[in-house]
Amino acid sequence: MIRLQGIFPPLTTPFTHDGEIYPSKVRHNVEKLNQLGLAGYVVGGSTGESVMLSHEEKVRLWGLVAQSASAEKILIAGTGVESVRETLALTRDASEAGYKVAMVRTPHYYKGLLNNTEAQVTYFRAVADHSPLPVLIYNFPQATALDITAEAVIQLSEHPNLLGIKESSGSMEKVMRMLAECKPGFQVLVGSAPTLYPSLLMGASGAILAFANAAPYATISIWEAFRTRQQDAAADWQGRITRAARLVTTKYGIPGLKHAMDLNGYYGGPPRLPLLPAPPAARTEIEDAFRDLKG
Repeated sequence: MIRLQGIFPPLTTPFTHDGEIYPSKVRHNVEKLNQLGLAGYVVGGSTGESVMLSHEEKVRLWGLVAQSASAEKILIAGTGVESVRETLALTRDASEAGYKVAMVRTPHYYKGLLNNTEAQVTYFRAVADHSPLPVLIYNFPQATALDITAEAVIQLSEHPNLLGIKESSGSMEKVMRMLAECKPGFQVLVGSAPTLYPSLLMGASGAILAFANAAPYATISIWEAFRTRQQDAAADWQGRITRAARLVTTKYGIPGLKHAMDLNGYYGGPPRLPLLPAPPAARTEIEDAFRDLKG
């Protein structure tokens, strides 16, 4: 079984000012991140503006990252879309590109029909039954407006090809329940930097954090302090990152995150339309919050 332990940044997608994928900047970011103690990379997740990418662009992006990533990094592909058929087609392409895990978000467009345990279990079982890669459930209700039920996750934890879940709702209560009731070995990763250390203390195996694109060292420091039982250091780092993490996730989102990356020596660049760059007031606030948080 693949163990997803440590910190995984869900990579942003570098675009030119014409909105095209920027290959040299993909390589630049990955080569810089290779030098740090990150466990691996998620490519084609929500932070990578995956809903703005075509099937062909996702495949191209997976290839670019795979070519630049150091050998020890675990590569996770964001392959989840609305239909089982297209999700499996993307997952097969990710497998051929050398990826080890498929991260599949909850389908959500037909919310009235999908916002129940039975439909959610059916979707993920159908994907996991035929996927060439182990599957990581991706729950991000802030974006999808659909929150997979704890009951669904508990049932799905029994499937041999379902590796775990990236739980980005920020609900500590839900994380606690999944850790207590899912099948032993089912891995719970969190997607909320402001609750990273408490989540690790509860038993989360790691984290997939957008914030780690801009300040990876800070998140690695929390992981290492937790791993070596340096509680004061972990709590100190958690306090340092909380404001900045909220600014570039919940408040200003991907445009804010990309500006923070530009500040710290990574290429953020513009988001893809219809997303707009962070406005001047947001940039000023982000610059202040990241003054002591370097890449």
